[in-house]
Amino acid sequence: MTTKTNKKVELLAPAGNFEKLEIAMHYGADAVYLAGKEFSLRNFSENFTVDEIRSAVKLAHGHGVKVYVACNIYARNDEQDLIADYLKTLGEIGPDAVIIADPGIFMAASRFIGQIPVHLSTQANTTNYNSVRFWENSGVHRINVARELSLKEIKEISRRSSIEIEAFVHGAMCISYSGRCLLSSFLANRDSNLGMCAQPCRWRYALVEELRPGEYLPFAEDERGSYVFNSKDLCMIEHIPAMIAAGIASFKIEGRMKGINYLASTVKVYREAIDAYFENPAGFRVKKKWLEELSRISRRGYCSGFYLGDPDQTALEYESENIAGQTFIGKIINNLRPFCATIEVRNKVFKGDVIEVLRSKGASVQDNIIDIYDENGRSLPFAQPGSRVTVLLNGDYACNDLVRRRERL
Repeated sequence: MTTKTNKKVELLAPAGNFEKLEIAMHYGADAVYLAGKEFSLRNFSENFTVDEIRSAVKLAHGHGVKVYVACNIYARNDEQDLIADYLKTLGEIGPDAVIIADPGIFMAASRFIGQIPVHLSTQANTTNYNSVRFWENSGVHRINVARELSLKEIKEISRRSSIEIEAFVHGAMCISYSGRCLLSSFLANRDSNLGMCAQPCRWRYALVEELRPGEYLPFAEDERGSYVFNSKDLCMIEHIPAMIAAGIASFKIEGRMKGINYLASTVKVYREAIDAYFENPAGFRVKKKWLEELSRISRRGYCSGFYLGDPDQTALEYESENIAGQTFIGKIINNLRPFCATIEVRNKVFKGDVIEVLRSKGASVQDNIIDIYDENGRSLPFAQPGSRVTVLLNGDYACNDLVRRRERL
């Protein structure tokens, strides 16, 4: 096998729509993955029309960011011609790769868009080096290995192959085998393998004894309910050197359906961590501010998944999602003049509020909403969600910087 170069790992971020694409680029992603309106495993994300994919690729390439388009469903007979046409269209657009799981779609891609690299999805459940060699010999450029693998196993795969290895570094994890789940099909008639998962693993459940119909018996329950299939979220910020040592070339953040506040925080933190490691590998230390930032976004508790071989890390989480200590206020969309910015408001904000601005580089900045103005220049006591207002601040910030309000716990 060829020797792999020790080049800087890629930070790969989700882009569920055009706004998320811009946020991912603003906070430092090297590449993004997105999808069209069909044929991906996140059909309930907003996703992109064909024209929007074309615009997204053009925009990203203009900023030196790569674009990978997901076409990773397990297709049915009646979708074959539609997928072939879609692949041909992607070939005309020219993304940097297409993400595929289904061997039939891979065969069609090899036929119709052989010039575009194929990345094998984690849905393909690649768990050993011989499977990796098979896909490598078939022409796959990169493999997102199965989530069930340890870093030790990934390291052996990397040593025994020359293909690029991609793995998740942060985000939600399925309770099923690498996302191959039938719960949604049985309980909601929505096939997760066609991108329509209803996420029944996040639902609350109770026990019913056979001879006592209608009696719902609680188990492992708190005041929020019982979450019997609820896996914790992956967070590998403290294990960046180990992932790099395992031969992983691309760190993938999960979350095409997550909001831009989650996306900005995760991309910024992992960008800083990757840069810090490659600037001084021997002196790399996890910074407290990274842990604090990740602790303040929506999550179901954090774990290291299967990577470290610790069974306690894959124990279920019996609590619902939570947000610790902040409210997302909105996004800066324009700088009109010094200390004056236009904000697209997502949650109610008041004049006099103490806010925090998440910049693309450097520490977050605490500031104050000195005044709020509507489009006619009239001063307002507060701004409602969905509005665009001009705010007077103490500092200057960039477009796509996010504004939050830290709450008292």
